[in-house]
Amino acid sequence: MNILSLFDGISVAQIALNKVGIKYDNYYASEIDEYAKSITQKNYPRTTQIGNVTELKGCDLPKIDLLVGGSPCQDLSIAKGKREGLSGSRSSLFYEYVRILKETNPKYFIFENVESMSDENKNIITKELGVSPIMIDASLVSAQQRKRYFWTNIQGVIQPEDLGLTVRHIIDTSKQRKYLNPKNVIKSKRGVKWDTSGKGYYSQNDRAYSILGKFPTIPTARTITKLNVLFEDGSIGVLNWHEAERLQCIPDGYTDLGIGNRVEKRGAVIGNCFNADVMAHILTFII
Repeated sequence: MNILSLFDGISVAQIALNKVGIKYDNYYASEIDEYAKSITQKNYPRTTQIGNVTELKGCDLPKIDLLVGGSPCQDLSIAKGKREGLSGSRSSLFYEYVRILKETNPKYFIFENVESMSDENKNIITKELGVSPIMIDASLVSAQQRKRYFWTNIQGVIQPEDLGLTVRHIIDTSKQRKYLNPKNVIKSKRGVKWDTSGKGYYSQNDRAYSILGKFPTIPTARTITKLNVLFEDGSIGVLNWHEAERLQCIPDGYTDLGIGNRVEKRGAVIGNCFNADVMAHILTFII
């Protein structure tokens, strides 16, 4: 079985394939971020890196059995104020996925992107791929709220079972934790906010989420210092790397490159990747 992963990131699709026991002969990864590629090669050294998707030609590859990918969502996500949608410089890379899908004609394909996109863009993707999406919230299988659309020709995919996981379930007590000393703690619907400026400004960095609830979607291009948890004794601490990885259902230490590991990059690649257990759930329907 040959797998082709576009916008591969840190190769979470391989984690999912291994979780459900799907054997594959070759895994071809199209990725341009050198940091992400280093993480992939550390964990899966047999991965064949094939470079930029814009330079990839299906005719240069062997028969592909499964094509997976999630093109950049920045121009689609509600997190961006003025969204350019599929015409944006990053999210327009979706059309490279469509091109490769047509050129390789795999038996199965999976395409993922944000649930907060406009109906117009969702309908365009649906028309191009020829299948309707299923929306799956990673909160069903993890301690993180993460709504994503999945377009796939794998038959019979349904919602995963709700495992009832909360932040408590991903806490790693074996690691030293950084604790914060917030002032003027104010309860809010989203968790707890506190004012560190004295001017009433509440940033993402000044927000914590209860250990008894779920984390919001892990942000991309931000450091782990943004991920603050409110413990039952009222203390507020920062998640460690193992806990951030567990929110995405990837193995402890998977993103650790040792000495010289770039903290800002490590947080970004964790925020950018698939939730491994959601992907594994979808793959079980191949079996």
